[in-house]
Amino acid sequence: MFQVAREIHFCYGHRILSDPTGRCQHLHGHTARALVVLESPSLDDRGMVLDFSDIRQHVAGWVDQHFDHCMILQQNDPLVTELQAAGEPLFLTEAPPTARELARIIFQFAQECGFPVVHVEFWETDDVVDRYPQPYPA
Repeated sequence: MFQVAREIHFCYGHRILSDPTGRCQHLHGHTARALVVLESPSLDDRGMVLDFSDIRQHVAGWVDQHFDHCMILQQNDPLVTELQAAGEPLFLTEAPPTARELARIIFQFAQECGFPVVHVEFWETDDVVDRYPQPYPA
C-alpha cells in the first residue's frame, strides 16, 4: 500500500454546549491542523497516489472556505441567530463541534471528492490529536 498525506492549517472558534462544567462551554478559538491521509494499493501513471495539488485544491480549499476564521457551532446553539444577524461567518454542525466531529466532516468531504482517504488526524492544539475513523490504541 502507498500512502500520502496533506496537512491543512486553519483558525476557528467554537464551543461545546454538552460540556456544561468544562471550559469548552465558552466561546473560544484554536489554531488547528488536520492531516488528511490517503492510501492506494497502486500508483497512477504519474507514479502518485494522488497529486498533492488536488488535495490542496479540493479538501484544503473546502476547509479554507467553510472552517477557516469561522465560528463552528452546533445547530441548536442559542447564539446562532445572533451571530447570523451580526453577519459573522458560521459553520453549523448536527453534533457538538468537537475535534472528532470536525475530523469526521473533513473525512467525509474527502470521500465525497472520490479520494481514497484512510483517516483524518485533527489537532485542536499542538498537544492533542484525534483521529477519524480509526481511534488510537489504548
